[in-house]
Amino acid sequence: MSFSSAMLSELTLVSGGHIWCEGAAWLPHSKQLLFSDVKKGVLYLFDSNTQETILVTEQSNYANGNYTLSNGDVITCEHGRRCISLRSKDNLAIAKVMIEKLDGKRLNSPNDLVERKSDGTIWFTDPPYGITSDEEGYKAESQIIGCYIYCYDPSRDTLTIATSDIQRPNGLVFSPDESILYVADMSIVDFPTQGLKHLKAFDVDGCRLSNGRLVYEVEQGIPDGMTVDKFGTLYLSSGEGVIVLNKKMQLLGKIFTSETVSNCTFDDQEKTLYITASSSVYAIEIDTKVLSHL
Repeated sequence: MSFSSAMLSELTLVSGGHIWCEGAAWLPHSKQLLFSDVKKGVLYLFDSNTQETILVTEQSNYANGNYTLSNGDVITCEHGRRCISLRSKDNLAIAKVMIEKLDGKRLNSPNDLVERKSDGTIWFTDPPYGITSDEEGYKAESQIIGCYIYCYDPSRDTLTIATSDIQRPNGLVFSPDESILYVADMSIVDFPTQGLKHLKAFDVDGCRLSNGRLVYEVEQGIPDGMTVDKFGTLYLSSGEGVIVLNKKMQLLGKIFTSETVSNCTFDDQEKTLYITASSSVYAIEIDTKVLSHL
């Protein structure tokens, strides 16, 4: 299923020649898109005004997911240092370790993250993909022996396991009212006969998650990063492109790409969707209001 030209523009390549693009995060103050090349260990900015790709740092510590906080600063999942780091919006090249241990034990390799704006908590997933080999981090044993979804409360400096009810959590995003957390389970990668390639939904209560349920199964490839617009339409990565689901988690259509999609995010006006897909970054203009009525 595809969309009409009245809803979506043509897909445009805006940055190419990378190894594995991830972690798309829009920076409202500068009108730039921050993204990672995980396997190269590099961070870039795509400038929407000049249409140029700018190097931020060649030492990203195998950065994966990025997220722009309400104050404009950026938090990043680092596979190399097995942590969440904080970058000032005024100097993105410097990253300060923010979260790295649970009860004295090192995290696996944080993958994706999001802020719950209503209370300032930071939520992230911690699968093992940065420690299973030296390709996206440094091979090592897990100290936690589990892959969880975490909630970090900066006001109290506390880290909580929000749920263990998921095998290999990856991308995540809140519903517009922040009452539901959507999480990608890509456990089929590690467990081919019993694993999942599903989108799961959880109810949010403080720093805890409950009522985990499967809401969509990806047919081609695996679910990874995702975003949601103000109307509750969800945009989920897959092997064939971006899967677009309405707020009831019913399929509206797909944005097809020639490369496997890892993540996506909107600009601050929710007019342009930026898509990280294997070696490239794409952009497409979307009429989210029209989509919300489908």
